[in-house]
Amino acid sequence: MLFTDRADAGRQLAGRLEHLRGEPVVVLGLPRGGVPVAAEVARALRAPLDVIVVRKLGVPFEQELGMGAVGEGGVEVTDPEVIRMAGVRPQQLAAVEEREQAEVERRAVRYRAGRAPVPLGGRVAVVIDDGIATGSTARAACRIARALGAARVVLAIPVAPRGWRHRIGGDADELIAVATPGGFMAIGQFYDDFSQTSDDEVIRCLAAAATDANAGADQDSGRLQ
Repeated sequence: MLFTDRADAGRQLAGRLEHLRGEPVVVLGLPRGGVPVAAEVARALRAPLDVIVVRKLGVPFEQELGMGAVGEGGVEVTDPEVIRMAGVRPQQLAAVEEREQAEVERRAVRYRAGRAPVPLGGRVAVVIDDGIATGSTARAACRIARALGAARVVLAIPVAPRGWRHRIGGDADELIAVATPGGFMAIGQFYDDFSQTSDDEVIRCLAAAATDANAGADQDSGRLQ
């Protein structure tokens, strides 16, 4: 195992991102599993934490097979080869897109619990998940961050298969992984604890980060007085 759990993965990943300290960084976790990882990175970099909500587009008759992803702002990434090989018709694709886009919007509202999204304009967006398999979800997240005004997009993950950078292409400006081991079959094989992250845990991570940020702002204000 490379990581005890997602928090451990986040601490190890933070060590690879020290060069971003002092830059105008926003850390964006992919719900659900990427958020506990991102929370550790945000804490280490003393940067704001937010979510970037993306949903996989599963082939209608084989949900585990991804044919793309959708995210906030209506951004979409599809895999034409999978769609062709699976024989997915346009109306089937449209139905899946509509369902998953609605879920994206629902989750974004629930996770932020009334807080506005952290502005990305002119900032460095660090997109984080707990690992990468196909890369379609991460690519969508990077595109969303750029569409929302990020000046630079960094995709950072604890573990990925060899050759993963070719799958991402130019959707991120910088690509960082703690490890790219051989024999990659599933992300969970590299974690001792890869139990499912709940919505409540995502909400707690974001609320804690917002509280920390407010406390830090109050301290800075007090020093200036």
